[in-house]
Amino acid sequence: MTPRARSRLLLLSLLLLPPGIAGCGGGGSSPGTPAAAAPAPTVANRLPSISGTPSGTVTAGVAYAFQPTATDADGDALSFGITNKPAWGSFDTRTGRLAGSPAAADVGTTRDIVISVSDGKASAALPAFAITVSAPTLGATTVVWDAPATNTDGSRLADLAGYRILYGTAPNALDRTVDVTDPVATSRRIDGLASGTWHFAVLAYNSAGIESAPSALASRSIP
Repeated sequence: MTPRARSRLLLLSLLLLPPGIAGCGGGGSSPGTPAAAAPAPTVANRLPSISGTPSGTVTAGVAYAFQPTATDADGDALSFGITNKPAWGSFDTRTGRLAGSPAAADVGTTRDIVISVSDGKASAALPAFAITVSAPTLGATTVVWDAPATNTDGSRLADLAGYRILYGTAPNALDRTVDVTDPVATSRRIDGLASGTWHFAVLAYNSAGIESAPSALASRSIP
C-alpha cells in the first residue's frame, strides 16, 4: 500500500470516531450528564386568624366566658396568649378561653385586654377590648307575720319583747338575721337581696331573751 493510501485510511478512521471524543482540549460537558435539579421554591408561612366578639359587661356573682375562633391555613398547631387579663378570670392557652365569676370586690373595668394566637412563626390578635363588672341589682321584700298571743304552754303572753327574722338563700341555712325590737311590729322590709330565691322565718322572744320556735318558712324569688 502506498503512503498516500495509508494516509487516506487514517484520515477516514479519524472521521469515524464518536463526536463526544473527537477532539482533545474541548471544554464542553458530556451530553449524557444530567442537569442539576432546580431548588424547590420556598412556601411562605400564612398568618393564623382569630375572630370573636367578647362581651364587655358582666354582673358581680355571674359567670363570664368568651371563646374565640382561630384557624391556620397551613395546619400548624396553635397556642394562645392574653395581656391585661382580668384578675378574676382564668385563661386557657390551648383554647384561648377566658372565663371567671367576678365578685363584688371586682366591680370596675379592666381595659386593653388583648387575646392573641400564634402558629409558632407568626401571630394575630383580636382588637383590644374592656370588661366592666357591675354591682348586682339588689331587690327587697316585706316579711309579714302574726303576733303571738300565748306562750307554748297556752298561758297568756305578757312580756313579748320583739322578733328575730331569719333568712338566707337555702331553706336549711338561714344565715342572716334582722332583729325587730318593737313588740307590736308585724312586718319588716328586707333590702339588699340579690337575684335568686330567698327563704324566711320569724321567731319571737320575751324580755328574758327566751325565744320561740321559728315559724314555718316563707319563700320569695327576687328577679
